[in-house]
Amino acid sequence: MNDPIPKIRLRGVRKSFGPKVVLDGIDLDVMPGTSLVVIGGSGSGKSVLLKCILGLIEPDSGSIEIDGRDIATLPAHERAAARARIGMLFQAGALFDSLPVWENVVFGLLAQRKIARKDGRDKAAEFLAQVGLADTVGDLSPAELSGGMQKRVALARAIAARPDMLFFDEPTTGLDPIMGAVIDGLIVECVKGLGSTAIAITHDMASARRIGDIAAMIHKGRIIWTGPGERLMESGNAEVDQFTHGRRAGPIQMELRR
Repeated sequence: MNDPIPKIRLRGVRKSFGPKVVLDGIDLDVMPGTSLVVIGGSGSGKSVLLKCILGLIEPDSGSIEIDGRDIATLPAHERAAARARIGMLFQAGALFDSLPVWENVVFGLLAQRKIARKDGRDKAAEFLAQVGLADTVGDLSPAELSGGMQKRVALARAIAARPDMLFFDEPTTGLDPIMGAVIDGLIVECVKGLGSTAIAITHDMASARRIGDIAAMIHKGRIIWTGPGERLMESGNAEVDQFTHGRRAGPIQMELRR
């Protein structure tokens, strides 16, 4: 029997900005239907890793495959189509202030002409309901929403195209612990409901354990540990244990910024 093909596979991915090496040979497999959470300190390369997969940043070397196909070698239209299958929840929500909530939610569907504008409000109401928001929220502006509601709207937008891959950038940043747990629960429900493959990056260890089937830690541009999300707090790896328990003393030392 052949081994299943990873939904997302990275091999030897490297990225530098001038003399600063951010990704130093990343190898990573994310299997279909699996939620991977990536942890690591500030500046460790988590966001750059996501941006490379999304195509917002081009790696210096290495390969990034989706469904076994190296996206760098695909024709431009196929590469764009592959990345269009990714839904993204940005750290700050990234809602358009000038648009009402309903239009934010179905922005991508309208832009790609997958729905008619006259149907947009009703369609948005369906996705808002999936994240626990009433249809009346659709007529509000983003500025009228609390931080938790903005995250829910951003999640509704991320799932609107029914993507088979979902990325989450620090999904609980700025939220209190209860709302963070609510958002994590909605993320898990949406990912499982769609049958999507997910990658989340976070500093929040409670969130990481709730979201991740598999966890990985990036340190000095490399993946230094991977394992089940439930083992995150007892990995047996000195660097991971120091980070997850927030210990000042340990093998990870703060570096002076130059």
